[in-house]
Formats: sequence, C-alpha cells, structure tokens
Amino acid sequence: MDFNKVIAIIPARSGSKSIKNKNIKKLGNKHLIGWSIETCLKSKFISKVYVSTDSKKYANIAKQYGPVEILLRPKKISSDFSTDYQMIKHAIENIDYDYDYIAHIRPTTPLRKISDLNNAIKSFINSKFT
Repeated sequence: MDFNKVIAIIPARSGSKSIKNKNIKKLGNKHLIGWSIETCLKSKFISKVYVSTDSKKYANIAKQYGPVEILLRPKKISSDFSTDYQMIKHAIENIDYDYDYIAHIRPTTPLRKISDLNNAIKSFINSKFT
C-alpha cells in the first residue's frame, strides 16, 4: 500500500450563481479554498495538491495557502452545467506526476478534519474499489 501515490484535486471555478465567488469567500480569516488546501497539505497521505480553476484570481489566492499546482481549466468545462467528470478528465490529461489515487476535495467543506480525510483515503486504498 503506497500512500505516496495520492494527489488531491480541488475544483474552484468562478462564476457561481447562487453565492457569488463562493470558493473565495472568507470563513474566519481564510478563504474557503484555503481551508481545503491547508487540510490537504497537512494530510500524511497526500503527496501533491492541485487546484482546478478557470480564474487567475482564484489561482493567485490558492497559491497564498502553500505549494499547490494550478490547473487552468477552459471556460467550456467551467459552467454551471459542467460535470466533475469533465474537470477530473481535464486534470488527468494535464498532470505530469506519478500518482495512483485522486482525492476530490471540494472547497465548500472547509471544516473537514484532517483525521477524516486521512481515514477516508486509508479506507479507500485498503478496499477492493478502483
């Protein structure tokens, strides 16, 4: 079981209709995206963190929270109707890093515990699922 082969992808598109710029709204003293980045960077299993965004502003904010790789996503797969599948497919096609597992981390869950993230990754890797 090789836990060094886990990457995190945090989707953070701009253009939310329900709450404008929700992924960069602040909760306490951090942007929502910052909470997720910091949790991933503290995980003992995640070896690299990627932020998939269509916004240079969001990318610059993400970089404030630590060493993350930015995947600039085309607008055509960044709409209200775009799917997680499209975002993950774009990420896979643009990541030049050796990994076996992807942790899909939403920025709209800022208060997730590191222990919950680590336990979820460990459970998945130890399971029979692909």
